[in-house]
Amino acid sequence: MARVLKTAKTKLNNTIELLGNDNYKNILVIGVFHGDEPQGKFLIDEYLKIHPKSQLLFIPCLNPDGMAVKTRTNSNSVDLNRNFPTKNWELSETNEFFGGTESASEIETRFLIGVIEEYKPELILTLHAPFMVVNYDGPAKEIAEKISEIICYPVEASIGYPTPGSFGTYSGVERNIPTITLELDEKCPVQNLIEPVHRIFNLLEKI
Repeated sequence: MARVLKTAKTKLNNTIELLGNDNYKNILVIGVFHGDEPQGKFLIDEYLKIHPKSQLLFIPCLNPDGMAVKTRTNSNSVDLNRNFPTKNWELSETNEFFGGTESASEIETRFLIGVIEEYKPELILTLHAPFMVVNYDGPAKEIAEKISEIICYPVEASIGYPTPGSFGTYSGVERNIPTITLELDEKCPVQNLIEPVHRIFNLLEKI
């Protein structure tokens, strides 16, 4: 049964959890960077009901404060996917893409950085919406193509617009960890995503 390996409390006292088994492999799956993209938590939770002995590491919900009120940002109005301490982080306008007053200013960001430093994942998959692409950073093209074959989304090395302070840049580009950003179809009922996404998780189990 997957157990809690690491936790943190958010500003609003919600809990962020890293889940895994004792025989975990160094592959990390992350849901709900953005609170208005809740599909990842549902898909991870459903997978762990069926596969309680999964060898993957999971953060089902990185942004519980945002998910509770269905906002992209966290409770400080920060887009976590612009808050990482990358070479291209910049102080941005205060809008839904606001990257914080400084890099790694947020509890959620620091929690994920701590997980990477402690558990040293060799591959990371993050679940987002809504663009229906398999985006990748770092040396992840081969696994991105395998994921694309399962879910029938195109592989894209770029999401198509600048993302200063992004997690993909932090982990994939600057740390050379193969990093996949799977952008799910937000118009598709989440129950219909169980089969392809769980097949992707099963693929990662076999790496």
